[in-house]
Amino acid sequence: MANINRLKVVLVEHGKTGKWLAGQLGKSTCTVSKWCQNSVQPDLQTLDTISKLLGVSIKDLLVDNKE
Repeated sequence: MANINRLKVVLVEHGKTGKWLAGQLGKSTCTVSKWCQNSVQPDLQTLDTISKLLGVSIKDLLVDNKE
């Protein structure tokens, strides 16, 4: 699967871990790991929640596909 989200990068930029995010969302660390690896994508509502937790725009969580 193509890289669609930048979740792993944004977490590192903000000094947060997947375990921290999983706890905040009430999700398993396995689920968050799959999001970070881009093997599975979070839904838009979850992306909105993540953006608010990290204080970033949803756009910052997604890869810009413009070339």
